[in-house]
Amino acid sequence: MSQARVLIVAGSDSGGGAGIQADIKTVTCLGGYAMTAVTAVTVQNALGVRGIHVVPGDVVAAQMRACIDDTGADVVKIGMPGDAGLSEAVAEVLRGVECPVVLDPVMVATSGDRLLEDDALWALVEHLVPRATVITPNLPELMELTETEIEDAADMLLAAQELLDRGPRAVLAKGGHLPGDRLTDWLVWRGGQRGFSEDRIDGRDTHGTGCTLASGLAVSLAQGLVLEDAVVRARAFVRQGLLQAPGLGRGHGPLGFYPFE
Repeated sequence: MSQARVLIVAGSDSGGGAGIQADIKTVTCLGGYAMTAVTAVTVQNALGVRGIHVVPGDVVAAQMRACIDDTGADVVKIGMPGDAGLSEAVAEVLRGVECPVVLDPVMVATSGDRLLEDDALWALVEHLVPRATVITPNLPELMELTETEIEDAADMLLAAQELLDRGPRAVLAKGGHLPGDRLTDWLVWRGGQRGFSEDRIDGRDTHGTGCTLASGLAVSLAQGLVLEDAVVRARAFVRQGLLQAPGLGRGHGPLGFYPFE
């Protein structure tokens, strides 16, 4: 049987811990075939982001079409959109694509550096959020997307329901920014919701957790898992990466990327 084809539309991380580099490693470790359309070139490492060069939207769209027209895609995973025009260009390509879309609304790096300006944020909401099969915001992203304050799990769940009203088929709201020894992510869809909880893993090597989770979710959907099972598998892969982090860099280091069954 051929490998599941994952088209990744995201920014490059020169440090290798997040972005397209983490996406490719995740898809490969989980048995998929990764293709890429680079939306931005970032200058970064474990200490932070030093520069961003956004790739023009027509070039990103051309990369996507080159992959789709030849190899095809079983899922599209979207990360850092770059700017407002880029979100619109990506959405235009997606109009001709019939496969799941996993949207990771990357706005702020683990280091705290902002990666998305306000006009790009609202372009993402207008053009990409309604096309998503599932969107995977963390707490700060969820607050920006819904313009609400979130102080606890109940607030997070309400905000996820509000984001669902903007058009995606499902929202996976990540609870890692809430305090406590237990970490709970909430999957919300029309007519249902489910919480996924684990003991928190303490450590500084968390760079790329969001990218890794979204890519794990994407390749699992491409391989035929239903959404809830795909979430379980993607979360387990991130947990493995946290536990096996190699300790590289002087800041927020990368996860460990190893084959996963």
